[in-house]
Amino acid sequence: MALTSWKAFNFVDVSPVKVPEDSSALFGSDLSSLCTGSSNLFLGTNDGFVHIVTSTFRVIRSFKAHDAGSIQHMKQINGTSLLVTVAEDLSNEPVLKVWALDTELKDGTPRCLSTVLVQNARRQFPISAFAVVEDLSQVAVGFANGSVTIIRGDLIHDRGARQRIVFESEEPITGLETQSGAVTALYISTTSRILTLVIAGRGQGQPARILEDTGCGLGCMTLDGETGDILIAREDAVYTYGPRGRGSSYAFESSKTSINSFRDYVALVCPPRPESGKGEALPKYGVNPGGDILGATTFTLLDTDLKFIAHSEALVSPMKHIFMEWGDLFLLTTDGKIFRYREKSLQQRLEILYERNLYILAINLAQKIGINTLQQNAIYRKYGDFLYQRGDYDTAMQQYLRAIDNTEPSQVIRKYLDTQRIHNLIEYLEELHDHGRATVDHTTLLLNCYAKLKDTSKLDSFIKAPGELKFDLETAIAMCRQGGYYEQAAYLATKHGENDMVVDILIEDSKKYAEAVEYIWRLDPEAAYHNLMKYARVLLAHCPERTTEIFKVYFTGQYRPRTEVAEAEPQEQHTSTVQSLANLLPLRYVTGGGGTQTQPPATETDPINQEAEADAAPQYKVPKPRTAFSAFVDHPKEFIGFLETLTEQPGLKQDAKVDLFTTLFEMYLDTAKTKKDATEKQEWEDKAKKLIEGKDIPISTSNVLLLSDLSNFREGSTLVREQEGLRLDIFRSFTSAKDTQGAIQALRRYGPDEPQLYIDALTYFASSPQILEEAGDELDAVLRRIDQDGLLSPLQVIQALSNNAVVTMGRVKKYLSTSIDREHKEISTNRRLISSYKTETAAKQQELSNLSSQPVVFQSRRCQSCGGTLDLPTVHFLCRHSFHERCLNNVDDDAQCPVCGPQNSTLRAIRQRQVDSADQHDLFKAELSRSRDRFGVVSDFFGRGVMKSQATMDEV
Repeated sequence: MALTSWKAFNFVDVSPVKVPEDSSALFGSDLSSLCTGSSNLFLGTNDGFVHIVTSTFRVIRSFKAHDAGSIQHMKQINGTSLLVTVAEDLSNEPVLKVWALDTELKDGTPRCLSTVLVQNARRQFPISAFAVVEDLSQVAVGFANGSVTIIRGDLIHDRGARQRIVFESEEPITGLETQSGAVTALYISTTSRILTLVIAGRGQGQPARILEDTGCGLGCMTLDGETGDILIAREDAVYTYGPRGRGSSYAFESSKTSINSFRDYVALVCPPRPESGKGEALPKYGVNPGGDILGATTFTLLDTDLKFIAHSEALVSPMKHIFMEWGDLFLLTTDGKIFRYREKSLQQRLEILYERNLYILAINLAQKIGINTLQQNAIYRKYGDFLYQRGDYDTAMQQYLRAIDNTEPSQVIRKYLDTQRIHNLIEYLEELHDHGRATVDHTTLLLNCYAKLKDTSKLDSFIKAPGELKFDLETAIAMCRQGGYYEQAAYLATKHGENDMVVDILIEDSKKYAEAVEYIWRLDPEAAYHNLMKYARVLLAHCPERTTEIFKVYFTGQYRPRTEVAEAEPQEQHTSTVQSLANLLPLRYVTGGGGTQTQPPATETDPINQEAEADAAPQYKVPKPRTAFSAFVDHPKEFIGFLETLTEQPGLKQDAKVDLFTTLFEMYLDTAKTKKDATEKQEWEDKAKKLIEGKDIPISTSNVLLLSDLSNFREGSTLVREQEGLRLDIFRSFTSAKDTQGAIQALRRYGPDEPQLYIDALTYFASSPQILEEAGDELDAVLRRIDQDGLLSPLQVIQALSNNAVVTMGRVKKYLSTSIDREHKEISTNRRLISSYKTETAAKQQELSNLSSQPVVFQSRRCQSCGGTLDLPTVHFLCRHSFHERCLNNVDDDAQCPVCGPQNSTLRAIRQRQVDSADQHDLFKAELSRSRDRFGVVSDFFGRGVMKSQATMDEV
């Protein structure tokens, strides 16, 4: 890969660091080593001093670390106050010291925890590489003669240290790095090889293993803190190594003298090119943004993952040290100047990429950094806008889909509506529904798009998608109905329990009335009743038999949701739709599967099944029958069947019974009235008559009379009046209608029990010559009955017949002669009775007089009580009964004869009652009105002494 394949950007801000004057001398030529840690900068000088510098580049502490030699290497152990320094003088062995910076001696210098003389086979070779394990358990020192020494031991507590040369080669050591984990590995680089050596853990003690037979220069190996891999800089590329060998590589053709890892970047220092005019010039930023300078050192920050140069510049002065601390990268040049390299904010970097339309790189950068989804979506949206402007609508839609979570849908929808890209629009709307961000309008638009394309398969997959509902249910159903997709609308409504809407669709849209009836029959009782009443008239008009059947079952309390599809009526649609919809109903109503089955009905010999059916049957309150009456308007046949079924049910409440029988009676009469054939009419009238026959008829008399009169059903009126004892009304109905023969029949039938009918018949027969002629000899029979029963006196009969000139004296001559003879006989009989009563009265009065004025002789010899012979003392009564005094309970002035006493008490009680009832005129009138012999009543009242006033007589 050539250098020109790397895109270059200015993602880093470079600024010079102003070092205080009292500290600037430390960064000059005397500086021999540098390290960072614990938010401080540690400087080692040639005179053996260590200076600790803060983020403001001020020295806060200095101490003499080594008495001889310069400090060439330092390492601050992160998270601790430990500092490792190595000073060397080619005339002596290098000295390694461990310092505790948090512990001071009396002179103010830190405490030296341990001192170790580093061994080397040949002293005249300097230390070229230095590495420390994080827990300070091991220190690796590499020399220019190709040997590596490992120092092991407790360097913190100075409990002794062991040294061993673990590696020797003919090439100088150019770099050492440690990698901790399950095992601790030491990576060794020479000028010709890359090796790994296990210094702790499994495999320790084995010889170094060669990873590659190509080495690197001094300072060209570093540890990638992000990945834990080893980075090697060579002239052609940057290589990565791990425990298993070489990994990925990144081509970057240039000589390199230093490599460092800073965040996601690899910092490279490249020496001047021998022939710069032949190569391509690097872009220059930061310190010297001018053109190429012959012999200039370049400093470059690479993003090896995304393959771009974040920063590149030509350095005026060569690099002396690079260090990372306080979140930034610093570069120290040989002339003592320090430059700070601070990465620009993400938004600034993204804006740079936007300017160059590098949206894919911007997305990759954002994902690598790990920014939140909302920020990434903003990049996707910008990329989509860019692609849309270029006319790449499909790819632009993919970006809009990625940014769907925080993009205003209307912005995208409006664009694709304008360009008539309906397929892209469908894709976006579907994704909106999948993310739960769709509104009612979005659902409407999506369904409209499906309808416009007539894409039934997509519509089906959309509404039948598994999982939770991703759109507004009511809107989806409404749009399917508007677009004519009734089956899909019914499916949605059924799946989500909108049973009322399913019935609406089947009836109002699909016109599948038979299927609607079957679907209703699968619902629970409450839902079934609601839908049945709502569409009763429509269903009765198209499916009268099945609809009437469900009415009968429901209103008799026997409704059970069906679990099998009944065959539709021949003229109606098939039931495949309702079968498919039924599969979505709750399992307690449908047995499920490809087909449904019903359990065989329990028989009398299977009480277990009967009990199970009773337990499984849904309980519901049976509505009043009258609530269903209005549904059967214009359907008399079905209505009569419904009423007949309900009237046969036992245990009907009284109000329901009255409604059912009254309505059924009316329907029978209405049906009979519409029949032209006499036989059919008589059959329906017989049914009506049967309803009102017998006792305890639930239909009120007034209703029967009214309905019979409206339908001209005279037999009904007659029957009811007869049952109610209204015989007079029956007779008068015939006379009012001038039906003489009917009146005669009623007279013969009811006359013996209702004598008043004869009096009414006499008046009716004498009302006109035509009626008299129709009556014939019946007038004579009426007169005889009146005479026999004494209903009217002859004078009253004459008065009744004399109201008009219809009946002549010749017709009543026989009646009058018979009456006169009978009255003569009664007069003679009454005279004899009077004479007898007078004689008897006189005899009684004489007896009373004798008892009060003459002595009485008692001749009785025996006691009337005990039957023994009378002896003194004896008690005699005027009634001629005698008793022993001892046989009587008491003897005083009021003593009564035990034999005659009860009879006398009865007579006195009768007399007292006569006295008490003397003023009861109402009682007299009542008896007078009820009795046929009114004169006998009067004589009886006089005989009892009740009638005492002349006013009462006058009233009688």
